[in-house]
Amino acid sequence: MVKRGKKFKEAIKLVDNTKAYSVTEAVELAKKTSTVNFDATVEVAFRLGIDTRKNDQQIRGAVVLPNGTGKVQRVLVFAKGEKLKEAEAAGADFVGDADYIAKIQQGWFDFDVIVATPDMMGEVGKIGRLLGPKGLMPNPRTGTVTFDVAKAIEEIKAGKVEYRADKAGIIHAPIGKVSFDNAKLEENFQTVFETVQKAKPASAKGTYMKSVNLTTTMGPSLKIDPSSVVIKK
Repeated sequence: MVKRGKKFKEAIKLVDNTKAYSVTEAVELAKKTSTVNFDATVEVAFRLGIDTRKNDQQIRGAVVLPNGTGKVQRVLVFAKGEKLKEAEAAGADFVGDADYIAKIQQGWFDFDVIVATPDMMGEVGKIGRLLGPKGLMPNPRTGTVTFDVAKAIEEIKAGKVEYRADKAGIIHAPIGKVSFDNAKLEENFQTVFETVQKAKPASAKGTYMKSVNLTTTMGPSLKIDPSSVVIKK
């Protein structure tokens, strides 16, 4: 059994587990119930009515949060020739080809996101077994395999987050930090919610969005009423 600290026990008293909160209520309460001594991440979790064993129901993508994530992303770019210069000019933290592949093979992982040009994927594939388990493998569906490296870097630095449904059909995505204004967290939540809603597979049957929960790092989970979220046209 997981032991809970005194602060967490006090925080959980503020949460009504029988209630599904509106987004506004959940954001405010999430900030109140954050008990850690650092700027905690606020995260949303969606439990979806999909069957990820079917290829057409595997959901994966990326979205740029309007107010960023509150985290500075370190970007490694694999490219050749002029694309190396383009990546450097766009603000990539690390730029190279075979040299960085060798560093990763030796255990170096001081970066958060990899962007690769398509002509480099043959080389990057050689370290796929190292990148895959860490969720670092570039993918065209998330915009990290592209010749437009400048745009990819710009979006990542601006607050682009990747999302992917796990085997249980659950998506986790950060929407900011506890220090964010409530309105900014709500706007980021709205962006992620709409993105996930629009990603509904045509073949998915029954209730698509089964549950939505908001939480902070090591904080209690708050149930959100999906019907309280208004989808913008």
